[in-house]
Amino acid sequence: MVNGSFRPNFSIPAATGAFLFAALLVLAAPTRAQDAPALFKTKCAACHGLDGKGETAIGKANKLRDLSSADVQKQNDDELAAIITNGKGKMPAYGKSLKPKQVKEVVAYIRSLGKK
Repeated sequence: MVNGSFRPNFSIPAATGAFLFAALLVLAAPTRAQDAPALFKTKCAACHGLDGKGETAIGKANKLRDLSSADVQKQNDDELAAIITNGKGKMPAYGKSLKPKQVKEVVAYIRSLGKK
């Protein structure tokens, strides 16, 4: 204590720096929040719907197939990944905005739609 006041052992700039460093570590870490359902929601649901049925305005206008249907589910993982990566018909390609691991996660999510 100096003159009856408490002085911490660290400075405010040091504490702020430590907080910012910790925040950077959290932000730079691989995000698990961007898991398959979140990826599907951000990249696919506008057209395919959250349930993958394609019953959105865009889905109906483009006559999208129900992703849970036997027709879609019979495609192998590589075929589905190629469609996601390269696009097909009016569907845009996501190969530049999704990493291969993320494409696999979306394929796995599409598989889960066939089990519901």
